[in-house]
Amino acid sequence: MIKTQVLVIGSGPGGYTAAFRAADLGKEVVLVENHDNLGGVCLNVGCIPSKSLLHTAQVINEAKSANQLGINFESPKIDIKGVRKNKENTVNKLTGGIKVLAKARKVKVLTGYAKFLSTNQVSLGGTDEIIEFEHCVIAAGSRVTKLPIFPFEDERVMDSTDALLLEDIPKRLLIVGGGIIGLEMATIYDALGSEITIVELCEQLIPTADKDIINPLFKRIKKIYSNIFLNTKVTKITANKKGIKVSFEGKDAPETDTFDKVLVSIGRSPNGHLLDAEKAGVDIDKDGFIVTNRQMKTNVDNIFAIGDIVGQPMLAHKATHEAKVAAEVICGQKSGFDALTIPSVAYTDPEVAWTGKTEKELTTEGIKFKKGVFPWAASGRNLSIGRSEGITKGLFDSETGKILGMGICGTNAGELISEASLAIEMGCDMSDIALTVHAHPTLSETTAFAAEMAEGTITDLMPQKNKK
Repeated sequence: MIKTQVLVIGSGPGGYTAAFRAADLGKEVVLVENHDNLGGVCLNVGCIPSKSLLHTAQVINEAKSANQLGINFESPKIDIKGVRKNKENTVNKLTGGIKVLAKARKVKVLTGYAKFLSTNQVSLGGTDEIIEFEHCVIAAGSRVTKLPIFPFEDERVMDSTDALLLEDIPKRLLIVGGGIIGLEMATIYDALGSEITIVELCEQLIPTADKDIINPLFKRIKKIYSNIFLNTKVTKITANKKGIKVSFEGKDAPETDTFDKVLVSIGRSPNGHLLDAEKAGVDIDKDGFIVTNRQMKTNVDNIFAIGDIVGQPMLAHKATHEAKVAAEVICGQKSGFDALTIPSVAYTDPEVAWTGKTEKELTTEGIKFKKGVFPWAASGRNLSIGRSEGITKGLFDSETGKILGMGICGTNAGELISEASLAIEMGCDMSDIALTVHAHPTLSETTAFAAEMAEGTITDLMPQKNKK
């Protein structure tokens, strides 16, 4: 029997943040992880390895386009083992760092699959150990969604974890799902030499974002990839000796086509039903999400939950903020998760980022708004780095001018979106943003230009006429 004040299940960004914050506040903490390495999906088979490979893709793509600058490079020779090693080194540095931080904070790390026995005990799978706790934080995350109709038993049919292993570079790769993960993997494999086809069930890529924010990306990759089929369904995948045969149902798609590999990227499912949390009386909905309040408490007073397992958006930066709230509440502090916005980023080329309300959401909710759109074709900084595509769109309340949301598509959009997130949290209006002196020439000044477009004070372009 192991006894602890705080038990944290799962060592992803949410889990280790909860464990470390609770330890810093004086609690005795046990952190349980099912896998050998700490860091969860994000550090091991998600955010970090994908960004490492995306940087590799960026280097390759920049070398290809350098001829526009009067510089010519020979075609790169891809050392796939070297690419994998670089990715693994990045992951190992970060996961190793978490291990060091856990030791420094005297957080006890145990390996095994935790399952609830009661409201204050869990068993540790693969061992005879039982952990008894005063408080528990469930940070068990999510898993890749797999449909049983697809033959995942064939190694040529991959999920995102398989794709990040980078076993080889298929000549023809089909990506089922035009969301963020699918498009990021398309960026990587395209740069490494695969012919990419994307199939998406909805009428646009990244369906949760506004279409005009996606358009610069869509127009660019439409010229680069072999095919992008929208409003199209995959009805069957058959593993044959000569390749993976795929059947389609859609206006522009062929009836069938054969690929060397297929990546199925259709989302993630929460792990709520995999922990026997019902034995502790924890409420779990039919999809596997655990219901919490703003203090991240479940319906069981001493059990908390954070991250992917409590609902959308399934993002690491949401989990870390929820984790601090849970740890602080456990330690008697007044804390709550009350974020006005959680930004989303697709690390494609160009990147896509948005925060706050989308135009679609505002229209559906009947909120009157002004829209300011600044095209990056008029950005001196964007043109100077050899790019012309891109857009920054600001959405503001029609009466007060208060910022409601912003979307950006272009180089480093993921870095730029934080200004808009801060503006939303601070309650800024369009004048606050427009009157803030931004450095010139920068990509960040497109934020101010979008605000100027909305209020009609822009001089770098002709002011737009607002219909809303």
